[in-house]
Amino acid sequence: MSRPLFADDDTPLPGTPLAERMRPKTLDDLVGQEQLLGPGRPLRQALDVGALHSMIFWGPPGTGKTSLSRLLAHLVGADFVAFSAVTSGIKEIREVIAAADRNRGQRGRRTLLFIDEIHRFNKAQQDAFLPHVEAGTIILVGATTENPSFEVNSALLSRSKVYVLQPLATPDLIRILERTLADHDRGLGSFQVVADEAALTAISVYANGDARVALNLLEQAVLALRLDDHGRRILDTGTLAGLIERRALLYDKGGEEHYNIISALHKSIRNSDADAGIYWLARMLEAGEDPLYVARRLVRFASEDIGNADPRALEITLAAKDAVHFLGMPEANTALAQAVTYLAAAPKSNAVYLAYGAAARDATTDVASPVPLHLRNAPTKLMKDLDYGRGYKYAHDDAEGVSAMSSLPEHLEGRRYYLPTERGIEARIKAALDRAREIRQKAHNTEGTENTERTENKKG
Repeated sequence: MSRPLFADDDTPLPGTPLAERMRPKTLDDLVGQEQLLGPGRPLRQALDVGALHSMIFWGPPGTGKTSLSRLLAHLVGADFVAFSAVTSGIKEIREVIAAADRNRGQRGRRTLLFIDEIHRFNKAQQDAFLPHVEAGTIILVGATTENPSFEVNSALLSRSKVYVLQPLATPDLIRILERTLADHDRGLGSFQVVADEAALTAISVYANGDARVALNLLEQAVLALRLDDHGRRILDTGTLAGLIERRALLYDKGGEEHYNIISALHKSIRNSDADAGIYWLARMLEAGEDPLYVARRLVRFASEDIGNADPRALEITLAAKDAVHFLGMPEANTALAQAVTYLAAAPKSNAVYLAYGAAARDATTDVASPVPLHLRNAPTKLMKDLDYGRGYKYAHDDAEGVSAMSSLPEHLEGRRYYLPTERGIEARIKAALDRAREIRQKAHNTEGTENTERTENKKG
C-alpha cells in the first residue's frame, strides 16, 4: 500500500507551488481522513483488494481530494487523467473517453478520470459519462465542495459511492507543516527554519482545515524571514503578525453551509443555549450573510417556538429587524445578538405553530362548511330575511364576557387546535381559555335545559 507514486528522480519543476510539491507520494503519507482510510474502513478495504469503483469525494477545499485520487490510480495500476469542470466541455469529454477506450483496448489498462469541481457540470455533461462508467471504460472520481445530493444528477450519483472528506484537524495540519519544514527535496528543509509550536499552531488554526492554505502561508512566511547570526530562519508568532489577517469564513449564501448554519442557530436558540446562538449568529454575519435574512428567521422563531409563552419575543425580533433597516451593518449586529439572547432565555412553546398546522389541515382537506348563520353580518334586508346574524350573542352583554354561542362549523364542534402549555405567560392564557370554555359549556348546558323546559311546558 506504500508504493511511491513518483520515481525517486521525479523532482518538481522550478516554480511549482509548495502545496503541489508536497502532495503525498504514498497512501500512508496522506494525513487525515482516517474515517475512510483507517484499517477496516470501506475505502481502504476496497483498495486492499484492488476493487476500485466510481466515486464522489465531497469535502471542503484542501482536504486531499485530488491527492487521494492520484494515489488511487497508482494503487490499482490505472492511468490518471485530471479534468476540470471549469475549463472543459462536451468536446473535451469525448476526447478523453476516446483515449481511455483506446488505452483499455490496446494496453488493457484502465483510466481513472478525475473531475475537479464536478458540480459545475450541467446535467447533459454529467449524463455524458454514464455509459462509459457502466461499460467500465473509465473509473470516474468526482471532487466537489457542494452537497452531491443537490449538485450531481441522480443517475450518476446512483452509480457512484459518495465519500465525505472532513476538514483537517489542527494537529493534522501541524504534522504537514513539520514534515514540509524537514523535507529537503520537495519542502523547505534547505531553508533551515526553526519554527516554534505556537507559530505552527497559529498557521494551522488560520488555515481552518485547508492544507493548501496552511502550506501557502508557511511558504510566504519562510520566504520573508531573514537569516540570524547562526544562519537560521526563526519562525514565531511575531513574524506571522503581518501575514495572518482576518480569515475568510467558509460560507456559501446559496449553498448547504447556509442552511446548515441557520439550522444550527435555530436549534441552539430552541434549546435555550444563548452562547451557541451567538456563535452561529456571528458565523453567519461575519461571513457576509444578509442581516435581514437572519432577522426574518428570528421573527419566525419568535412565533414558532415561543409564541404566547412570551409575546414580547415577537416585539423584540421585529425591533431588531427595524434596527437592521435603520442602522445597517456592522452596527446592527448587536441588535440581532440582543434578539438571539432574549429568544434563548424566553420560555418556549410551539402551541401556536401546532395549532395553525392542525387548523390548516382541516381547512384544506375537510369539508369547507359555510359560515354558520349567526356568525354572519347582515348589512342588507335580504340578508336579514335569510337569517344572517340571527342567534348571535354579543359576548359583552354576558356577565362573564363569554356566551354559550358556538363559533365553529357544526361538524367541527368541540375541535381543539390551540393547546397552550404551562410555560411563561401562556400558562395564564391557558387558564383564561380553559375558563372561557368552562363558561361556554355551562351556559350551553343551561340554555339547553331551558329550551327543554319550554318545550315540555308547551306540550303540557
